[in-house]
Order: sequence, then C-alpha cells, then structure tokens
Amino acid sequence: MNNNIFVRFIEWILGALDLVFAPLQRLVGTKGMAYFFVLPNLLIFGIFILFPVILNFYYSLTGGTEFLPQNRPFVGMENFKILFNCDNFLNVNSCEEDFFWRAIYNTAKFVLFQVGFMVAFSMITALILNGKIIARGFFRSVFFYPVLLSPVVIALIWRWILQRDGILNAFIVGLNGDKIPFLTNPDWAFFWVVFISVWSNMGFYTLILLAGLQAIPGSLYEAGHIDGASRWQAFWNITLPMLMPTMLVVLVLSLIRAVQTFDEVFVFTQGGPGTATTFIVQYIYTIGFANPIRRFGLASSASIILGITLLIFTLFQLYLGRRQDAA
Repeated sequence: MNNNIFVRFIEWILGALDLVFAPLQRLVGTKGMAYFFVLPNLLIFGIFILFPVILNFYYSLTGGTEFLPQNRPFVGMENFKILFNCDNFLNVNSCEEDFFWRAIYNTAKFVLFQVGFMVAFSMITALILNGKIIARGFFRSVFFYPVLLSPVVIALIWRWILQRDGILNAFIVGLNGDKIPFLTNPDWAFFWVVFISVWSNMGFYTLILLAGLQAIPGSLYEAGHIDGASRWQAFWNITLPMLMPTMLVVLVLSLIRAVQTFDEVFVFTQGGPGTATTFIVQYIYTIGFANPIRRFGLASSASIILGITLLIFTLFQLYLGRRQDAA
C-alpha cells in the first residue's frame, strides 16, 4: 500500500514537471534546454564572481575615498604608479607605498619557507604512511585532522599556547627558563606563522602525495630490487620520477594557498609585531577597509596584481602538466 502511494506521488511529480518543461522544450529545442538548466549557475557566477571582478577593475582606475562608483573620480593608472613608484625596489623605504612592498617581501619570504617545508614534510609523511606501519589508518586520520579545523580556531588555539602567559611559556618557566616573547618578537612571530601554516595544511597535501605513491606499480620496485637497487636508488629513480606530476600539483596548490594567506595569520598576529607578518592579502584588507581613510582604488590595484600573479602560477601549472602528458 505504501509503495503504491509512493509510486503515484512520483508519477504526479513527473507529470507536473512535464507540464512545465514540455512546452518550454518545444519552444527552445532540445539543445536550448541545456542552456536553460545551466542558466541558474551562470547567474550565480555572474552576480557573485564576474560582476565583482569587473567592479574591482573599475575601482582600480578611480581615486578618492567615496564608496559608490559614481562618486569616485577617474584617475587611470595612477594607483598602479603609486604602488610601483620606488627609487630602489630592494629598499622598501625608498618606495612611495612602502607598506605594500613590505607586504610583498613578507609574502615572498613566507611562500619560500612555507611551501618548501610543506612539500618536504608532506613528502616525508606520505612515504612513512605508505609503508607497513602499525595503526597506519589511525595515523593517516591524525595527520589530516588539522585540515578539518577552521583557520580561525587553529589561530586561536596556537595564540593561547604561545602568548606570554600561555602553556608553552608556563612549561619553559617550569624548567627554570625565562618566558620567550613568541608573539612580540618579529623573528619568533614569523617562525610560528610558518610552523602553524605547515602544521595545519600538510595533511591535505600528504593525502595527495600518498595517493600518488599508491598509484606507482609495485612491479617497478620488484624489478629494481632484483637489479640490486637500494632504497635510495629506488626512491630517486622510480618514486620521484613517477610522483613528479603529483608533486607539481602539490607545489602549485601550496603556492597559490600560501600567497593568499590571510585569516589564520590575521587572527594569530594581526600582522605584527609591526609589519613582520603582514602579507599581501592583509595589506589589501587594511588599505581598503581597516584604515580610517579607505583607499579603495589602491586596494583594488593591489588585488589585481595579486590576481595576475595567481593566474601566472595557474598557467605555469597547466603548461608543465601538458608537457608531462605529451612526454
């Protein structure tokens, strides 16, 4: 009885849909229906992605502090000239917008260390988890767990641990040591920003590399073992070449993520002490929204520069991926 009611309900739904879509299909044709079903997604993309990008580009060509586009004077490339007006690009104090270049150099330094350590530790962890170890499934889930946490939660937890009266300093004092200013010393703050970013994200890249390792045929290692290859030789001549496409994906994804770092660092150090951990995305936020004088045009120009940089990374990944596929 219940099955008959369910079947009738489904038939009623299908009949109602046919009443709506049958005339529409006769009007636009079978191919036209595909565009009709894609239309909602295209509208969402246009309203929330395409339109803001176009508006952001317009803002980069305007000046003033007014928010509404019609109240902003057109200044052309003036905002970009301000950002790139430097007597010596290696000396940020010689730049008109020195805050921007401090953020650029901090971001470049962060990307260098964070991506390097991220790829290295993810690779080591994936190799270990790919071996025959006790409780392998448990350790795989443990390394991935930080990825599931919100960046804000991660930053608050580590801030609680590393503050002057935090757990780590309490442990150091318990060993008759002196409190270390982890959050007020520029070098320590930068170190912990890199450490926390690697700790919280490496599980994601470890799983990608682990999947790549498991896709390598075991027969290759057996052949290498028969030929007398050591573990290091097997890694260098089999694992690394076979894993290179996966390594490329990990490298580019980690690069893009590192360049876009904001929420975790903002909650953890607020960009300080001073500007020691201020990165490019925080510069855009600060100039555009946090300062009393909101320089929307300058922030938009900086965001376009960031977008072009990320586009270059993406195109570079596609280029290398196609070369490897062709080879």
